[in-house]
Amino acid sequence: MAERITGHTELIGLMAYPIRHSSSPAMHNEAFATLGLDYAYLAFEVDNDSLEDAVKGLRALKLKGSNVSMPNKTVVHKYLDELSPAAKLCGAVNTIVNNDGVLVGHITDGIGYMQSLKEEGVDVIGKKMTIVGAGGAATAIEIQAALDGVKEISIFNIKDKFWDNAVETVNKINENTSCKAALYDLADLDKLKEEIADSFLFVNATGMGMKPLEGQTYIPDKSFFRPDLIVSDVVYSPRETEMLKMAREVGCKTMNGLGMMLFQGSAAFELWTGQSMPIDHMKEFLGI
Repeated sequence: MAERITGHTELIGLMAYPIRHSSSPAMHNEAFATLGLDYAYLAFEVDNDSLEDAVKGLRALKLKGSNVSMPNKTVVHKYLDELSPAAKLCGAVNTIVNNDGVLVGHITDGIGYMQSLKEEGVDVIGKKMTIVGAGGAATAIEIQAALDGVKEISIFNIKDKFWDNAVETVNKINENTSCKAALYDLADLDKLKEEIADSFLFVNATGMGMKPLEGQTYIPDKSFFRPDLIVSDVVYSPRETEMLKMAREVGCKTMNGLGMMLFQGSAAFELWTGQSMPIDHMKEFLGI
């Protein structure tokens, strides 16, 4: 890295909290080095309270852009100049591009997640998925899945600050796509079990299972899973969450969040640099 940094090096950030566990800096810096690009990518611990100042700093220091992760995805739009059509629809941003002082918000999570399924040979198009979550990443996945042709989506969430967002997401899907979406209270475990029972794919699209919630899961026991169910988690640190361990023991095909992280990162990488990320090399580097 010391040999790569120059007076012309462009800086790209990652604003989230907690974030020191992230594989994104290693991934992007390896991609920059592989392609010989004069960029550096750093993680910054930023929560909602410091987010506005962080975005002002991004603009003032002329960073090329930044990724945004929990808990900032559904808040950061307030401090940006423009939003992409997908970011507007999702109500969330995970990528900021600084276009000569104009900060534009994009969302690449949904694209990344759906691509990660394809890479694993999982075809959920025309089928039913059940998903937990109503935050930025969850919403992006739900909207992109509906747009891509998933037949039915059952969304579960606790009645927290994201509940109203989930209601809006269901309405957007039902009004703008051919997908049938429904929202349920995550506290209703009987309904959760019922919806999972006739789903092709089950997804945890929340931070449950990662620090500081490592070892925890929304799934009470193994009876919620069956061997032919595909179980996916957006969490990638740890690589196997308690939920994925439970699913693996039942015989389910499981997927962690590394694939989504790679492909959402690839889309952001192209927005910043205008070049394609070296995917095959990055898979090897990340051990995917």
